[in-house]
Amino acid sequence: MSEGTKNGGRLAGRVALVTGASRGIGAAIAERYAAEGAHVYLVARTQGGLEEVYDRIAAAGGSATGVPLDLRKPETIEQLSVAIFERFRRLDILVGNAGALGVLTPVPHLEPKVWNEVMDVNVTANYRLIRAFDPLLRASDAGRAIFVSSGAARGGMAYWGAYAASKAALEALVSCWAAESVKTPLRINTVDPGAVRTRMRADAFPGEDPMSLRPPEALTDAMLDLAAPDCTIHGEVVWVR
Repeated sequence: MSEGTKNGGRLAGRVALVTGASRGIGAAIAERYAAEGAHVYLVARTQGGLEEVYDRIAAAGGSATGVPLDLRKPETIEQLSVAIFERFRRLDILVGNAGALGVLTPVPHLEPKVWNEVMDVNVTANYRLIRAFDPLLRASDAGRAIFVSSGAARGGMAYWGAYAASKAALEALVSCWAAESVKTPLRINTVDPGAVRTRMRADAFPGEDPMSLRPPEALTDAMLDLAAPDCTIHGEVVWVR
């Protein structure tokens, strides 16, 4: 799946990659970036969901490439970085949005398989994205990296042990990378989106009225500001409320 470039907008001519782009927050970010002129690489495991997002972007005159892949497989991330380098020689915007909730259960009851899956998706995959795409982001005149975290990273939520630990680790990882990049044009940040109407939120809070929550599109103004070439915020956890 690939489509030509849309002109105009704050991200005109930029190249972006968004993980978890088949639905929810990732899909909303990808569609907004495309509407602002970026060519967006849509990354997710769900082929059907990717095709739906791609079709909406194409119908609106935007530019996208759908990439169905499993972020838990390091070779797929490396292959994607090579493909983007060969086509564009750079990456301007990286959004690490894909996440796994796991199972909400007491910490002593966490199965190793669940723990490993949550850590693989929420932490290790983002480390691999950083490792693979740092050179391409540095090749940009204004590389931007944004990772989606959670208030759970602050801890203290019973039964959220694996997810909370993974998001705390993600924030620490991104903070270190940002500190290492202070003297570069890179701007690297983490976003805490708060309560948003997503499938993961519904899984975590099945009794909650989803219509009482903000839709994913409500986050896209902030995500656009952090992705824009004129962004000056760096090394922060940005709360979007």
